[in-house]
Amino acid sequence: MDKDKTLQYINEKWDSWYIPGLSDFIRVPNLSAFVDPTYLENGLLQKAMKCVDDYINKLEIKGLTKHIFETKEGLPLICYLVEGTQENPKNVLLYGHLDKQPYGEGWLTGPTDPVIKGNLMYGRGSSDDGYAAFTCMLAVKTA
Repeated sequence: MDKDKTLQYINEKWDSWYIPGLSDFIRVPNLSAFVDPTYLENGLLQKAMKCVDDYINKLEIKGLTKHIFETKEGLPLICYLVEGTQENPKNVLLYGHLDKQPYGEGWLTGPTDPVIKGNLMYGRGSSDDGYAAFTCMLAVKTA
């Protein structure tokens, strides 16, 4: 792996793909099933899934497939599989989630309004594993 090419690719995608994708994800007010009794019916889970999926598909990762498994309660587990290649046959397991914890107090604007202040992004889901799909798939794309 060429470190310079990897960093160049990440820098190219940062402002055009990563920040817009994570910002769009933050805008989806998809609260956890533990606090939102309509979690499975209100459409926000599906909206969050579509947002993440749309951005992942923009990366055009070769050999990528998506599989959705559901518990008997209907809670989804979304798995992305990237087929190994002869050059890169390694397996990696990554975790993230689509729901967000209750908002609490003290937001710079609102919990679903992404704000960048300095080098940090604020918004519910930006640091609570919501970033995982974006970060992991960008890393996969560079491999």
